[in-house]
Formats: sequence, structure tokens, C-alpha cells
Amino acid sequence: MGQVKTVQRQNGVALWRQIADRIRMSITEGDYDGTGMVPPETVLAEQFGVNRHTVRSALAALGQEGIVRSIQGRGTLIERRDRLNFPISRRTRFTAGIGAQARDVEGLLLSSQREAASTDIAGHLRLKPGEEVIRLEALRKADQRAVSVSTSWFPAVRFAGIDEAYRKSGSITQAFAACGLADYLRVRTEVSAVHAEPEDVQRLELSPGAIVLVTKALNTDPEGMPVQYAVTRFPADRVQFTISDVDGE
Repeated sequence: MGQVKTVQRQNGVALWRQIADRIRMSITEGDYDGTGMVPPETVLAEQFGVNRHTVRSALAALGQEGIVRSIQGRGTLIERRDRLNFPISRRTRFTAGIGAQARDVEGLLLSSQREAASTDIAGHLRLKPGEEVIRLEALRKADQRAVSVSTSWFPAVRFAGIDEAYRKSGSITQAFAACGLADYLRVRTEVSAVHAEPEDVQRLELSPGAIVLVTKALNTDPEGMPVQYAVTRFPADRVQFTISDVDGE
């Protein structure tokens, strides 16, 4: 516990945000399971090479996220550490993947619009640049906690009405079925980690500077024709991924 943990000064990210990220990950990885408490501010300040005020700001941010709670005379209690496991396979399905781990899973349509496909989106969906696509912004929750926010694009000609179908069902699988597509396959998933953008901080109820896992995914129909390209952001302290070549349900 006495080892100094490096934080980067003058890299554009406030020190307290960097420290909050490192404490958050230490909690989810079980580093503090022996006591159920975050180490004292003086210990953390020494480990990170900062003053106690900076550590206090980091713990306050984690408190706003509901990860820790300050108890007078005792210290900082860890409130939440478990992450949902989200399997990524040939048939990746959000509800099936998360459903067994939560009592209530819901998908909420934040917005939808028709737009001309950019060169990038057209390339993913095998369309010509400028062809019409439907863009959906969606928020998914498990037991009332936000666990992902996504931006998806669908060929508009083939999937007219998919936005209304998703609004009613809260499920991409059911929305596809309503548009005549009974099955679809995940053919590519790219994963990265970044600091959450301000809009995602608000939607996912995070503290500024929180880390999100980003997936860029392409789904096709059984014949290999692209049907959906999606960019999804997951809070890193709430969700972890399991990559598998076994089909989901």
C-alpha cells in the first residue's frame, strides 16, 4: 500500500479526476476488499504524491456516483463494487446478456432522426455517401442504473419505422423483428476506453472525468448484409466485457 501511484501533471486532466479513476478501478478490482473501506486520505495522498485536498475532491466525486460514502469518525466506506458482465458474441443481445444479472432491464429512446449517411457510416453499412439512414440515440438501464448510451445507424429504406418500434419495445432485437428481420449477427466489435464526454456524463450519471468503455459494433443479417452500426458507451466501473465465440440467445 505504500507504493507511489503515478498521476500525470499537465496532461489536460485534473489530478483529482485521475485519482478518482484509479480509486474507482481499485475498488472494482477488489484491492480494498479486506476492509471494505478506502484507505485514509493521508495514505492516498502519499500514494499519489498529492495533497489531501486533491484526494478529498476525488472521493467527493466518487461519492456523487454512489461508489463510496463518508462516515464520520470511520472513514470512507465502499458502497458499490460489482460490475455487470456483458457478453460479446456472434449474437450479442443486451437484454439476454444483462437480464440474468438484474431484476429490471429497460431501453429508452432518447432521440431519432433521418439523415444523410456520412462517408464513414456509409462505408460500414455498404451504402453510398448521402443515402438516408435512421440514427437512434438510446439509453439502457439495469435496475434503474444507467449502464449504456448508444448511437446507432440503420439503412432507412430497409428499416423504416425502426425508431418507433424501438420506442415501444426498448429492444433492438424486437425492433428488428417488427421490421421483418428475425435474426442478426455481430461480425465486428472494437473496444476502447476514454474519458466520458460531458453529454455522456449527464446521461450516465457520472462524475466529470469518469472512464467509459466504448464499443464500435457492426451487425449484419444472416446473409452478411450490414443492418446496424453502433457506437456504445458503458461506465467502466459498472460493466465489464466477456468475449466469446459462443452464440447468445
